[in-house]
Amino acid sequence: MSSKLIRGTFILTLGTLLSKVLGLIYVIPFYAIIGGEGPYALYNFGYVPYTIFISIATAGVPLAVSKYIAKYNAMEEYAVGRKLFKSGLLVMSATGIIAFLIMYATATPLAEIVLRGAKTTYTVSDVSQVIKAVSFALLVIPLMSLIRGFFQGHQSMGPSAMSTVVEQIARIIFLLAGSFVVLFILKGSIVTAISIATFAALIGGIASLVVLLVYWKKRKPGLDELLKHDKGTLQISLKDMYKEIIVYAFPFVLVGIANPLYQFIDQATFMSAMEQAGKAKNSFNALGTLNGTTHKLVIIPVSLATAFALTLVPLITEAFVNNDRKIMFRQLDQTIQVLMFITLPAALGLSLLADPIYSAFFTYNPFGGEVLRAYAPVAILFALYSVTAAILQGINEQRFTILSLLTGLLLKLSFNIPFIKAFGTEGAIYATSLGYTVSIIINLFVIRSFARYPFRLIFRRSLLIIIFNVMMVVPVYFAYKGLLLFLTPESRFQSILIIIICASIGGVIYAYLGLKSGLADRLFGERLTKVKRKLGIRSI
Repeated sequence: MSSKLIRGTFILTLGTLLSKVLGLIYVIPFYAIIGGEGPYALYNFGYVPYTIFISIATAGVPLAVSKYIAKYNAMEEYAVGRKLFKSGLLVMSATGIIAFLIMYATATPLAEIVLRGAKTTYTVSDVSQVIKAVSFALLVIPLMSLIRGFFQGHQSMGPSAMSTVVEQIARIIFLLAGSFVVLFILKGSIVTAISIATFAALIGGIASLVVLLVYWKKRKPGLDELLKHDKGTLQISLKDMYKEIIVYAFPFVLVGIANPLYQFIDQATFMSAMEQAGKAKNSFNALGTLNGTTHKLVIIPVSLATAFALTLVPLITEAFVNNDRKIMFRQLDQTIQVLMFITLPAALGLSLLADPIYSAFFTYNPFGGEVLRAYAPVAILFALYSVTAAILQGINEQRFTILSLLTGLLLKLSFNIPFIKAFGTEGAIYATSLGYTVSIIINLFVIRSFARYPFRLIFRRSLLIIIFNVMMVVPVYFAYKGLLLFLTPESRFQSILIIIICASIGGVIYAYLGLKSGLADRLFGERLTKVKRKLGIRSI
């Protein structure tokens, strides 16, 4: 794997993964503070629309700007990227203000949509208040995203990673402290506490922006030095610049809001479908489990894919512009293999140990474990979609990401209600799986056709990885069943113990298979070869 790809991916993976882990761990005390799935569903009602709005407001800026800057840096036209950056600061400030005003103004209609068919004590006014509280973050996030994209375009992933972690830490501290103070000191309402919790997104955004500005101050001399080597042969007007950015950005917007759109379809249709199926009684809490608690867990293995997507686009763009297909193919080979090697066992482990994992992070809930068991494998689809969509951006075939996403969403929308009627909560998961699977197939077909990328090696290696996972899962399954004779998932401590023992068994088996076969060496480089020698493991 190229040093730039593995270094950039490692930095972003570390930052993104740490951010996701923090975003998962805080749920334990937050869940205890607010008291269960119902209030957490209210919290999620604010965040799903916000995620859609923020993706539109940022207009795919981090990836679009990183791709644009990488392209012109490859041509040694450094001034073009700097011109875009200066202009973009004003544009992103404006889009943030506009998005905030629209989301704030439409909070009530959005609340009416998500509460349709719900059997709950929460009113439209309650949900509207939560949505309004989180909308303030839109004033800061677009500007922050532009600066991240600028650094990523220069293949500098540290600022993005660090700002992501700081953003999460600041948000969590304010969220936990604020909700605790409202409920236990001021004796306020749960709606006020949830509103404070969603308002924390603004606090996190401000903290992240401060970190990025500090990096900008430190890196500016080096960035200015690049301008001295600018060829200056291209004079691109702002009008032409933004035309190109829009072409890049629109597909990024769609990719960025893919997951929130799938969740919003659930929010808009789930409770009415459950009502039609005669299951309205617990539909509100069921939706909170599906889109809230279990989704938090499922999205963790996808962190690697997110980091790869952010790192891949500028590197593939550079190789594509230079017509260096050998390097591009090598990057794609390594990326997809590493993704499968890590995401597949993580998703399978999450599914197999669903009950103790759900109990460890939230509270013992057989229904939560059941939903997580069905939902966990979908993480593989989330990851593959993110990476294949990023590849399409890199080879300048982003138009097909629109086709693949819209096709997947249409299938989700078409099958969601009938699947929910037939299978209950798991029906929404099946509809999501169907939509993502078709989108991935379309993306792979386009990559094969336009990049002339050969999938033979990927197919063989993926088959080998699947075999390794089967060899790992079988003993872990029996170990898990054996542990259940002595331990119970109803206890958080015992659940953590089950997870540690089973994860250790699975990790050792999987690592041994990867090292013994030599696959891990090929994917992660010479350092693992040295580890093998120390451990006395010889390749087959």
